[in-house]
Amino acid sequence: MTLIKSISGIRGTVGGAVGEGLTPLDIVKFTSAYGAWAHNKSGIKKIVLGRDARISGDMVNNLVTGALQGLGIDVIDLGLSTTPTVEVAVPAEKAAGGIILTASHNPKQWNALKLLNADGEFISDADGKEVLDIAERSDFKYADVNDLGKVYRDNNYMQYHIDRILALPLVDAAAITKAGFKIVIDCVNSTGGIFVPALLRALGVAIVYELYCEPDGIFPHNPEPLPENLTALSKEVLAKRADLGIAVDPDVDRLCFVCEDGNMFGEEYTLVAVSDYVLQHAKGATVSNLSSTRALRDVTEKAGCQYYAAAVGEVNVVNKMKEVHAVIGGEGNGGIIYPELHYGRDALVGIALFLTHLAKFRKPVSVLRSTYPGYFISKNKITLTPEMDIDGLLKQVEEKYKKQPYTTIDGLKIEFDKEWVHLRKSNTEPIIRIYSEGNSETVANNLANKIIADIKEILK
Repeated sequence: MTLIKSISGIRGTVGGAVGEGLTPLDIVKFTSAYGAWAHNKSGIKKIVLGRDARISGDMVNNLVTGALQGLGIDVIDLGLSTTPTVEVAVPAEKAAGGIILTASHNPKQWNALKLLNADGEFISDADGKEVLDIAERSDFKYADVNDLGKVYRDNNYMQYHIDRILALPLVDAAAITKAGFKIVIDCVNSTGGIFVPALLRALGVAIVYELYCEPDGIFPHNPEPLPENLTALSKEVLAKRADLGIAVDPDVDRLCFVCEDGNMFGEEYTLVAVSDYVLQHAKGATVSNLSSTRALRDVTEKAGCQYYAAAVGEVNVVNKMKEVHAVIGGEGNGGIIYPELHYGRDALVGIALFLTHLAKFRKPVSVLRSTYPGYFISKNKITLTPEMDIDGLLKQVEEKYKKQPYTTIDGLKIEFDKEWVHLRKSNTEPIIRIYSEGNSETVANNLANKIIADIKEILK
């Protein structure tokens, strides 16, 4: 069993011994710590709660709700929802924060508590450490019977979220309607199966073929939206002669596409395409994390704008976006952050912007994909002994390549013209993750192998 306590929340496999898995006692303890922190921080006794459709969701929801009520905190329960919908609901409710019950792309045995602040954004590093400290010390006190929190169930936020998207100046439902798209969607039997069809209908999409849209939490394949997990979607796009395939993860904050010819658009290029469209109408900075494709930088500079890189992690990307007043940003895993709506990864707004872009482009998706620079990312790792000084090892690699452009804001990233390699140590195991990018799979792999050989030489 696994239990991972981090600044971004609490996640683990359901069951097992206390402290070793995501057990009921652990759920109550960490919920109580977060509830105490949120109330102390804001003075507000109201938390928004939503969940994806995974099997353990109902059980976890009941425990979280009870713990918050026990603290004297009112719960606005959105029921089956999405991460971005909870994010927009928190400020709308003027709540102290929000909790999303989802393990994102992890398999069905996992669940998690994703924690939001009063702005509907993921809590900061400092706030996360404070929550963990409160949990460690059990520094919370439950309310008397007359002061218990109340539960309010609200199923109106899906429409609220969709209405906010439709009101965005760069979303053109009339153009999408006119295009007459036929679209196949894979929602991995989670809440995307409720929200994505509703959004597409609101946008005027002519025909929607639903694949795995029953929100029962029984994932038909690995729920991470990677090419190897989307073979059924690809086949269905071809079988239905559809214009596009759309896939989201269980909590609908990651987005990727399949072209009309059955080929993958590439999740790295979700952000590239949406940014291309946004930059055509709103000049400004863009941001992605250090492990995302260089194609975003190319598209941004072509538009006469400035690209910035952030450390890996949504919180870091959001902080950088605020700092540079970015008009669009996100992560290469299909995460779109559009600040005109809110500061959080949102597959729904990504769908609306992409379909507007495609409708105005007036050519097949594969042709749109061909207009962007072609890069390939190779992902590797080296396992080291637990006592190894990984920081010292990265320092030696940095010294070897000090004449190349490089950054150390998150591990070590070295640039070689338009190629790059990014080395990061894992926070949970003794490994170095090595991501590299080039204009072909061979180039990217060769670059990774060169750095791996350098590391092995240093270790001798």
